Amino acid sequence: MNFLAHIYLSGDNDLIKIGNFMADGIKGDDYKNYSTDLRKGILLHRAIDSYTDSHPIFRKSKHRLHEHYGHYSGVIMDIFYDHFLAKNWSLYSDIPLSQYVFNFYKLLENNFDILTLRIQKMFPSMVKENWLVSYADIYGLNKILYQMDYRTQFQSKMQYATNELREYYEDFESEFFIFFEDIQKMVSQKIDNN
Repeated sequence: MNFLAHIYLSGDNDLIKIGNFMADGIKGDDYKNYSTDLRKGILLHRAIDSYTDSHPIFRKSKHRLHEHYGHYSGVIMDIFYDHFLAKNWSLYSDIPLSQYVFNFYKLLENNFDILTLRIQKMFPSMVKENWLVSYADIYGLNKILYQMDYRTQFQSKMQYATNELREYYEDFESEFFIFFEDIQKMVSQKIDNN
């Protein structure tokens, strides 16, 4: 799962959302340096990543990409699944995607001092280019994948992955729906048990 799914799966607690969102940059036991709810978000992020990587549906989706993208296929699938979440947003939330994203950007802005340095540096570009809303269409995905490919000095070839997305679109989307139902149950149980 990529940014949008991590944020959505965090529920309504703002600090859990922030912790989940910035968790990639927090390694090992460093999460213990944060407040209780931020810690919960960081640990929830790790649980989501672990669950996703081992889920048979996600692995099936990822397998279609492996021949051309190797170990980047998981990263690409995370972004594809965010695409399907954004595209089908009204099935998951009564708040329109653009409003939900605007609220999240405001949340980050209002809590800027607790964000990791990595997120602080990324934030202006994220808002300016409206990354989270851009997941909803293939044009936006192309831009995101190009930027990610650029960061790998074009070794990943991620910018071409929308070719496979178009070719297997219905398969990927139906797999997303099954997977997302499962992960929502897992997250709900995890949050209830904390």
